[in-house]
Amino acid sequence: MTQQADPKKSIAPDVKLGENVKIFDFTNLYGCEIGDNSKIGTFVEVQKGVKIGKNCKISSHSFICEGVHIEDNVFIGHNVTFINDLYPRATTEDGGLQTEADWQCVNTRIGQGASIGSSATLLGGIQIGEQAIVGAGSMVTKDVPAFSIVAGNPARVLRKISPKPE
Repeated sequence: MTQQADPKKSIAPDVKLGENVKIFDFTNLYGCEIGDNSKIGTFVEVQKGVKIGKNCKISSHSFICEGVHIEDNVFIGHNVTFINDLYPRATTEDGGLQTEADWQCVNTRIGQGASIGSSATLLGGIQIGEQAIVGAGSMVTKDVPAFSIVAGNPARVLRKISPKPE
């Protein structure tokens, strides 16, 4: 899909957009891929290397950082934050500002059909299983099993759910 200039959207030329992608105003997208029929809400940032699958909905005010892979049919609620640095620091040992060479990006995967509730925070290096549901406001610090509901701080499994019929 060819990107058109829009002063209310910042879409870098290296962004790969599928067919029928809807991008709302005040977004910042660079170096990422977004699959067919996905929607990116207002005030969302999607960083380089991120892959968002088909038929996904990314709600407003969410931050999707480098290292995140979102599979097809995923819902991301409002104000969801992903973290990709387990030991963040502003400066190096010699006092200079850190650069990309000074930290290690850890990857996060969101499985097909998962739903992440509003204001959840997901630490880097975790996997959210297929069809899992993360409750609003949860702090996810470890992997979430497929077909389960988690919530809390830290998020804990509340119960299992049945797979959706195909």
